[in-house]
Amino acid sequence: MNTNAPRNLENLECGQAASIQAMSVGAELHARLSALGLRPGRLVEVIRRAAMGGPLHVRVGTTEVMLRRREAARILVTPEPALDS
Repeated sequence: MNTNAPRNLENLECGQAASIQAMSVGAELHARLSALGLRPGRLVEVIRRAAMGGPLHVRVGTTEVMLRRREAARILVTPEPALDS
C-alpha cells in the first residue's frame, strides 16, 4: 500500500502531516477554511482525534483549528513522507 497516496484529511493519523491538494466544500465553508489558513499547497498536521466521531484538532502553520469530521472528509491531502528519527 502506498502510504503517500492522496486521501481525505479525516483519514490521517495523529502526528501525520500532509499537503492540502483540494477542498470540495461550498463557498461559505471554503472562505472560512481559507481564512483559517487551510488552503491548497499548505501543510496540515493532525494533533488529536476526538473519540466517538468527534472533531479533529489540526495545525496549519502556527494556527490550531478544530474541524468537524464531515468537513475534514472533504479536504483532499497528500501525506508527507515520515522523517526518520
